[in-house]
Amino acid sequence: MGDTNTVAASLRGLATEGADPRFADIDKLTPLELATVMNDADAEVPAAIRPRLPVIATAIEAIVARMADGGRLRYVGAGTAGRMAVVDASECPPTFSTPPELIQAILAGGPDAMTNATEGAEDDRDAGVAAIAEHRIAPGDVVVGVTASGRTPFVLAAVAEARRRGALTVGLSCNAGAELSAVAEHGIEVVVGNEVVAGSTRLKSGTAQKLVLNMISTITMVRLGHTYGNYMVDMRVLNEKLAARAAKMVADITGVDVARAAETLAAADNHAKTAILMLEAEVDADTARSLLAAAGGRLAAAIAQAG
Repeated sequence: MGDTNTVAASLRGLATEGADPRFADIDKLTPLELATVMNDADAEVPAAIRPRLPVIATAIEAIVARMADGGRLRYVGAGTAGRMAVVDASECPPTFSTPPELIQAILAGGPDAMTNATEGAEDDRDAGVAAIAEHRIAPGDVVVGVTASGRTPFVLAAVAEARRRGALTVGLSCNAGAELSAVAEHGIEVVVGNEVVAGSTRLKSGTAQKLVLNMISTITMVRLGHTYGNYMVDMRVLNEKLAARAAKMVADITGVDVARAAETLAAADNHAKTAILMLEAEVDADTARSLLAAAGGRLAAAIAQAG
């Protein structure tokens, strides 16, 4: 751990660390008053993201290009930012049927840090470098560093090592002029300002990180053909609710009734894309799978080719 005075000096001036006078008396407010204050503060987050959309889009275009060529995506973070990254990465396999190894999060302190506070792990630069080596990051891969302050040592070291290895690097932070932006190829700075509870970056900063990570993963998956229109046709059917959702989706897209959609889904091993193509092209499951494979998994292209 570094000298306390040095660290304090490095935090001075960071928007994420400031104490906003607007929130000085929150301990005197009623629950409704404080909920209103927090809601008003949260409403500032989308407005802070909007001017950064061109930068976000440029980074996503670069991510899509790498992943279209077989690259993997790794998020790197510590504390709240790292946990946001874990949530986003873990939702990709059930939503888009991506293989577990394609999109993962590297959390300072390891998996235990998801539920147990191991905030000291964020200062370990060597661990950040080691994590990139452990994941065998290569030039075709993408590494996105996530840190509210933009100065977390674990994240900075990991992103720097990933860039040294030739990977595409993106830095997402919540302060202007963040060190992370200088380390990464693409710097995304969403400046949300002081937190309602000073320095508690699980609030507005965490919300901003979640929203931008949603954009990165969702837009990437859309561009790679994991949706059909706005339908998540690559979703995994893991329970009764999802089975009903999948049957309705197949019915909506193909125009058949839900009963036939459910029957076709069963014949397609509960893979919505296959079921939709079976109905649209009037082919069996094996033929539908072959058509999808030939179209690179893109349902619209497979339907067009079948027609």
